[in-house]
Amino acid sequence: MDWLTDMAAKRADLTPDRPAFTDHASGDVLTFAEVNARAERVARALAALGASDGDRVAVLCHNHPDFFVLLFAAQKSGVILLPLNWRQPPPELAPVLEQAGARILLHDAATRDTAAALCEGTGVRRLGFADAQLGAGEENLDDVADGLAPAAGPAEPRRVPAEAPWYLLATSGTTGAPKLVIQTPTMAWANAVNYSQATGLSGDDTAVNFLPLFHTAGINLMTLPLFLAGGHSIVLRKFEAETVLDLVRRGKITAFFGVPAIYQALALDPRFETVDFAPLRSLGCGGAPMPAPLLRTYLARGVTVCNGMGMTETGPTVFLADAARAPQKIGSVGKAQILTEVRLVAPDGTVVEGAGEGELQIRGPGVTPGYFENPKATAEAFAEGGWLRSGDVARRDEDGYYAIVDRIKDMYISGGENVYPAEVEKVLVTHPAVLDAVVLGVPDDKWGEVGAAYLIPRPGMTVDPAALVTWCRERLAGYKVPRHIEIVEDLPRTAAGKVQKHILKMQHAETGKQERQGR
Repeated sequence: MDWLTDMAAKRADLTPDRPAFTDHASGDVLTFAEVNARAERVARALAALGASDGDRVAVLCHNHPDFFVLLFAAQKSGVILLPLNWRQPPPELAPVLEQAGARILLHDAATRDTAAALCEGTGVRRLGFADAQLGAGEENLDDVADGLAPAAGPAEPRRVPAEAPWYLLATSGTTGAPKLVIQTPTMAWANAVNYSQATGLSGDDTAVNFLPLFHTAGINLMTLPLFLAGGHSIVLRKFEAETVLDLVRRGKITAFFGVPAIYQALALDPRFETVDFAPLRSLGCGGAPMPAPLLRTYLARGVTVCNGMGMTETGPTVFLADAARAPQKIGSVGKAQILTEVRLVAPDGTVVEGAGEGELQIRGPGVTPGYFENPKATAEAFAEGGWLRSGDVARRDEDGYYAIVDRIKDMYISGGENVYPAEVEKVLVTHPAVLDAVVLGVPDDKWGEVGAAYLIPRPGMTVDPAALVTWCRERLAGYKVPRHIEIVEDLPRTAAGKVQKHILKMQHAETGKQERQGR
């Protein structure tokens, strides 16, 4: 299929008066017709600024309905949107902006100073949008739109190139420098079909949007699929457990998606034990494996959370567990959804049949065509036949259900034995005093590599490292027991909740260096 319909225009035609977005901060509601009209207005403003087909426009903002207006305006105008990570300082954002070749940067009130510092001396044109409060001489996108002559009438719905870049997302950077992953309209539709058929998502649903919009989950899990279905999203500036639980308590939302850290925060909130979760028809989880103890905490409340797996490069939905089997398949991400093919490939390159494990490879319309202006990285990411190399080791059981074992690069070899940190982490979080755990392989003079565990204790509890080692030896082979244990208050994470292990490895190396110098 070479062309697709204009998403906002088509949705406005089908359900013009239904609510599409509610801004929780202000209470303002946008209908589908209003979203489309605003997107057309913004598209005309971008054209007036000189942004044409294929030009990159960056956006730095917290969650706001106007982000989605801008996303649809990009589709209407043909410009390529580049959402930037508002958590990063200008020195980290500058290479991303330069790599994309963005000519315009839009920002909200909260990111004004970062945007100003980022654009200084670069020639990138900076404008405020959404709730931006500007000083004298500063430009606002709405002012540009207001200065245009009135449109003669509704714009002719655009034929949208199905495979052309629509927006770019920087990879999470768990291993260092990010790449810009191309996102297309076809990918958006494939994800919408995959997620909707797995959860029964429909136009009657209301969900809450709080995951950051510079990440695929903030856009696609499940706000964009819900928009395409004609449903309603309540947009929060950022996640707050109290606000989310209040929305659940008042029966305002019927579908929910979060990363494990979100579910952990909700479970630790005092209101968790009294809130009725019955209005929620579906609860999905992704971004990182949800620990079994946490899944059981929700099951004890009669709540089934369905684990899933996807990547920025897959739009993202690949797997999502079905609610019927999720309680019996704890640790599984279910089966590949309807528009996705997967296979497991052994280290020798053979395809694994039946139950077994190997590198997970993915193919289908939800898979990215590649990395923006990076043919080398694109070629390295794909195997023959168009299979995306996930870099994950996955295991398929006799029922055809999949579980993600670990990242291939995270495996380490201790005394000649392969160790998957994720398997050790799953044991550590079953300890009654451990809230969260991450394990990584670090150099060791005797064994080559050994495990280093970073642990967050449960509130009000302490962890005795020596006693924990003894406890681990009763549950793990000796070579899997971590040799280094650090008790920490928090862990460095990406927006998707993934632990940035490369930062921990640098910290461990620096600590070791200081200890050697102090001898």
